[in-house]
Amino acid sequence: MSTAPVQPTPLATSPSAPRSTVLSWYLYDVAVSVIDALMITFVFTTYLTSSAFGTTEHNSKVLSVGTATAAVLVALLAPALGRLSDRSGRRAPGIALFGGLCVLATAACFVVAPHERFLLLGVALLSVATAAKELANVDYYAVLPTLAPADKVGRISGRGWGFGYIGSILATAFVLFGFISPGFLGLPTHEALNVRAVALFCALWCAALAVPLVVALWRRERGTAQGPGEGPARTRVPRAGLVEAYREIAAMVADLWRKDRTALFFLMASAVFRDGLSGIFTFGGVIAAGTFGFSLAQVMTFAIVANLAAGLGALLGGQLDDRFGPKSVIVTALVWVIAFATPLLFLTSHLAFWVCAIALSLAVGPAQASARAYLSRLTTPGTEGALYGLYATTGRAASFLAPALFGLAIHFTGQQRWGILGIMLVVALGLAMLLPLPDPRRRTVID
Repeated sequence: MSTAPVQPTPLATSPSAPRSTVLSWYLYDVAVSVIDALMITFVFTTYLTSSAFGTTEHNSKVLSVGTATAAVLVALLAPALGRLSDRSGRRAPGIALFGGLCVLATAACFVVAPHERFLLLGVALLSVATAAKELANVDYYAVLPTLAPADKVGRISGRGWGFGYIGSILATAFVLFGFISPGFLGLPTHEALNVRAVALFCALWCAALAVPLVVALWRRERGTAQGPGEGPARTRVPRAGLVEAYREIAAMVADLWRKDRTALFFLMASAVFRDGLSGIFTFGGVIAAGTFGFSLAQVMTFAIVANLAAGLGALLGGQLDDRFGPKSVIVTALVWVIAFATPLLFLTSHLAFWVCAIALSLAVGPAQASARAYLSRLTTPGTEGALYGLYATTGRAASFLAPALFGLAIHFTGQQRWGILGIMLVVALGLAMLLPLPDPRRRTVID
């Protein structure tokens, strides 16, 4: 079969979308935020690595294997699945399939009782939920270029990311006070029922807020958004399997290398600095507790405030993105991160940590949202899914950098504080890779 580009449906290239569709796109970010915040970060992974399932060291090793397996699956499948959705011009099926799988696997975590024999099941279910969420995000991100003209996608990306952060704050606060402490919902703690119920809450939250986007896209892509018979007919394209999709991905990458290398270099640069930004949240609580002596309650409070700051930063960054361009926003945010991380290498007070950590959080949101918007401006009709699939793959490929340098810095210095330097180096490397790249609004493409 030919590897020539396949034209998507006319709807896939629409320069704008109804306000209801844009709102449902925002809601989807809010929907999946609970998977990251509660299942992966604060609650369920903590539960799985507790002594109820055996030794903490053994549980952590099993969890790391599951997490790594999920990451490999995403890295291998994301580009090909994105390319297949490009061929069909439809994003709703992929979001519905993998989003639904994420919801089902999350809900099934409720059966993971606090006994050693349930550890593998719990890790497997959480890994499936994580991988499915990431694969659904490929089509979710691919929708972004179709929501508005290029000069407005920055604010849309920023609002989506900002609403996601705010949604995770609301969900985290509700779970903390309703399910954990003081537990005003009154759920029994026997057999960790209150903790396991968090999985059901996350599944319901995710499903309820994700359905509007699936419905809106389904109607849009079937040409029924304006009523029966009024939408444009979908373009029929030949079916293809994963092998053909990989061939087309390879051909697309080769074509980009010849004509427009900005996308390829940005994928590599963004993979590095996004890993550094993720490290800020991954190790922020660890630094707060281990280096600055925060209690668990203080760490949870910090997590809520940090997410709020990141959300507000994303909202502001989206506006600045459309005015000054995504590169300017990302570069400013990364320089900001390095500037405010540096004092944490030397200062010791709680006040210093709060000031610097909140400043860091303010920069994380804009950089993440503008990275998504930068790539949106590099897409052409029929390449959105493939490029965002590669975005997921390169992100996974570089995801070892921040943890590795964080650990190496501590190993060579003997102090946890200097792990911050490892994260700073990753951010600085990503910044150095980004600086030579052009503003995507003014790049040159070779004919």
